Amino acid sequence: MTAVPSTVARRAETLRDELDRLNEAYHTLDAPLVADAEYDVLFRELQAIEDQHPDLRTDDSPTRRVGGAPRADLPTVEHEVPMLSLANAFDEAGIVAFDRRVTEALGVDEGTVEYAVEPKFDGLAVTLRYEDGLLTRAATRGDGSVGEDVTPNAKTIASIPLRLKGRHPPALLDIRGEVLMFHADFDAINARQREAGAREFVNPRNAAAGSLRQLDQRITASRPLRFFAYGVGRFDAGSSGVAMPTRHSALLDWYRTLGVPVAADRAVVRGGAGLLAFHDRIGKARAGLPYDIDGVVYKVDDVDAQRRLGFVSRAPRFAIAHKFPAAEATTTIETIDVQVGRTGAITPVARLAPVFVGGVTVTNATLHNEDEIRRKDIRIGDAVVVRRAGDVIPEVLRVLFERRPASAVEYALPTACPVCGSAIVREDGEAVARCSGGLVCAAQRKQALLHFARRRAMDIDGLGAKVVDQLVARDLVRTPADLFALDQPGVAALDRMADKSATNLIDAIARAKRTTFARFLYALGIRHVGEEVARVLAREFGGLDALLDADWTALMERKRTVQKENAGRRSKGEGLLPVPLEGIGDEIVQALAQFLAEPHNRRAIERLREAGIVWPEAEGTVLRVDVPDTAHAGKRGPLSGKTFVLTGSLQDLTRDDAKAKLEEAGGRVSASVSR
Repeated sequence: MTAVPSTVARRAETLRDELDRLNEAYHTLDAPLVADAEYDVLFRELQAIEDQHPDLRTDDSPTRRVGGAPRADLPTVEHEVPMLSLANAFDEAGIVAFDRRVTEALGVDEGTVEYAVEPKFDGLAVTLRYEDGLLTRAATRGDGSVGEDVTPNAKTIASIPLRLKGRHPPALLDIRGEVLMFHADFDAINARQREAGAREFVNPRNAAAGSLRQLDQRITASRPLRFFAYGVGRFDAGSSGVAMPTRHSALLDWYRTLGVPVAADRAVVRGGAGLLAFHDRIGKARAGLPYDIDGVVYKVDDVDAQRRLGFVSRAPRFAIAHKFPAAEATTTIETIDVQVGRTGAITPVARLAPVFVGGVTVTNATLHNEDEIRRKDIRIGDAVVVRRAGDVIPEVLRVLFERRPASAVEYALPTACPVCGSAIVREDGEAVARCSGGLVCAAQRKQALLHFARRRAMDIDGLGAKVVDQLVARDLVRTPADLFALDQPGVAALDRMADKSATNLIDAIARAKRTTFARFLYALGIRHVGEEVARVLAREFGGLDALLDADWTALMERKRTVQKENAGRRSKGEGLLPVPLEGIGDEIVQALAQFLAEPHNRRAIERLREAGIVWPEAEGTVLRVDVPDTAHAGKRGPLSGKTFVLTGSLQDLTRDDAKAKLEEAGGRVSASVSR
């Protein structure tokens, strides 16, 4: 026999020690230290070494063991029928080989074996014992031979029946399945943990495991756990006359009649081609599932064939798990920068050391916002776990603090937009910071132009998304003012733009120069300034210069003064004073002040005025701070002081016409019924 190289023997010992450490953290402590993909790489390396050098295989090797040791503080249960793990396949070749092995062992033709297929839940494996239909015991898998007794806790899970349905249950039935937590429930429980200042759970699997293995069943009862069955342990019909189903698919159907939940998305397929087709279908649906799965399980459907195929060490020969490309992987944050969204939202993005996750190589991951970075304590240089599921943008799940280098650097959000240089601002109560250069920021350019051209804004017919895309791509338009410098030949040169269409667009742009002050304000795309707020501003200020010169602090102070005086007048039955900036709150004022304080935006507004945009300069009485409160008056009329909401349809008027008539008579039109 060839001697085993000492370097290989040492590597095997190192791998066993490391896998033991990771197993304890994952299965016993519910605190994983690495992503599943990283564990699988180490496991397969040890497996390959032991296959090549059988003398290195030990009885306590992680490759021959299932799960982890039971917790010392929980009572234990010895499984009469061991709870084994499944062998894994990670590609089509592994599944084709599995089907070939099964076919050859059963001595049947290729493509004739029927398999029961179902999702592989990512939760905690448990076994439920029912005696004469009553739940008498629940235990975790533990190390496969001995698990933890979690009976009181399992009884708090609503989806686990305390009594099986049916008048003649078997004398003894061990139902095996998975306890897990749905995504929505996981998000809710972590939100509660944050509010309470408690440690958050890493992922739904660990949340489920930690919740089920509590010493206080009241804690488990407060956690939203669920159960799905997928197998069987001991079965004894007793005097019930119930026969054990002869096919695995029939077993799961029977469980449903007993009131036990099973996976809805399951099937029976034939041969390797059927296995791969089901895997592909579930993989495409994976991101939309309400719970985590990490693959698909294939089992020979015929129970007698399962017995003939038997077992090898830690896994059955008749079943296999076809794992998805890892949804999580471990990598390093090399730097952090920001992306500017089309609405100006500033999103920090981690630039990663390339890592293969979710079937693709990932180099970037969203960090969402500054608060998330602080909450997770993410630093440049950190080793992190990255998650990607389906088409979801990769995100950094957590930091591996035990790997944090001394050189790790805390991150600070920039104060200026990296695209246009405008100030980055964050409003009180909001998690997202934004670029204030709405009219000039290239990242926001397309959205700003489309909003500017909307029918209720400047009403530029023909300026749609495809035209705007080309105008921006060819650098013909940078700010809305550039629209008014376009000519017919330049527009006609755009793709799929005929001469007539180009002429119509130029005419529409020319017509847009005559508008109203309210439409112009709405077209600027100032955050929180919708049509109604734009009308209030136009009515109160009357012109652009007054708006640009406004002292917002003084105006809001005056508004509060008038509101306070009106409260006294109302109690005395006296007439009320018109309220300055009625309907405009502090949040809107803050957005206005930030937008108008940005020099880039003021230059863009001035360019629009220079382009020839005009409107009546007196749409109402101009609001001035130095005018006495009692002298202030907005537009007056028979409907002054009344607020209207328009719903449904009108026989002789459009909503816009009705709204205009109400406002002309002094009324205020609101979008909804307020207090």
